Amino acid sequence: MESQAPRSGATNPSAAAPALSAEALVKRFGKTTALDGVSIDVAEGECVALVGESGSGKTTLLRCFNALVAPDSGRVLVDSRDASTSDVIELRRSIGYVPQDGGLLPHWRVGRNVGLVLRLRGEGEGADERANDSLRLVGLDPEVFRNRWPRELSGGQRQRVAIARALAPRPRVLLLDEPFGALDAISRADLQESFAALRASSAAHTLTCVLVTHDLHEAFLLADRIVVLRRGRIEQADAPETLLSRPATPYVRELLNRARVSDADLAPQFVRQTR
Repeated sequence: MESQAPRSGATNPSAAAPALSAEALVKRFGKTTALDGVSIDVAEGECVALVGESGSGKTTLLRCFNALVAPDSGRVLVDSRDASTSDVIELRRSIGYVPQDGGLLPHWRVGRNVGLVLRLRGEGEGADERANDSLRLVGLDPEVFRNRWPRELSGGQRQRVAIARALAPRPRVLLLDEPFGALDAISRADLQESFAALRASSAAHTLTCVLVTHDLHEAFLLADRIVVLRRGRIEQADAPETLLSRPATPYVRELLNRARVSDADLAPQFVRQTR
C-alpha cells in the first residue's frame, strides 16, 4: 500500500496571522477529488508557488482563495476572516487575480482595462492616475500604452496589462494562474524578471502572492516556498533550497529529476536578500 506523504511543511506558522489559510479543504467534481484535505498557510509578503502535474489540484486550490471555487468542506481564511462568510463580490475585488489568458476586455482600451476594479469599487476619482501608476509598475509607459486596444499588444504586453489591472486597487494578495505559461521563451523570461523586480520594489507595498505554474524552474526562480501537489494532496511544502536538498517523498524527487532542476535554478542571492 502506498504510504501517506509527510505533512511537515504543509503549514507555515509564524507570530503574525497568515495572510491566507486553507484548512482541510476538500473539493470534488463528480467522482474526481480535486482537493483531499489540503491545509496551507501563506504568510504576509510571501510568494508561494503551487506546482504539480495536471489534475493535481493546484488551480482549484488557488481559486478557493478568492471564492471562484467553493470547497465541499474545510475553510479558507483571508486575513483571518472566513471567506465563506464574506461578501463574495467584495472579496474578489480585494484580491488581485491574473488568469492565464490575461482576461482583458477586447472592446476596452488598456487604460480602462487597468482601471476596471477601481471603477467597480466606486473609486472613480484618481482612477486614471492609479491605472497609470500600475502600468509604470509593470514596465509600460502609460503615454504609449493606455490608449491602445488589447489586440494591438504583444502577448507579453497583454500579460503586463493584466498584472497592472490586478495591482491597480493595491491589493494585499495577488493570485496568478499560469500567468506566463502561454508566452514565448523570451517574453516569459522577461516577465519573470519583471515580476521578481516588482516584488522587490517598495512601490509594490507588501504583496502576498500565490502562483500556479507547471514550470518548476519558474517556481524556483520566483517563489519563497514551493508547494508540490499530487492527486489533491500536499507532498511537500518547503523553501526551494530545502525542496532540492531534501525531497520529502519519492514523487518529489522524481519530479525534480524529470524537470532537471538544479542549484542553478535557485534565485540569485541578491534577489533572495530583497525578500
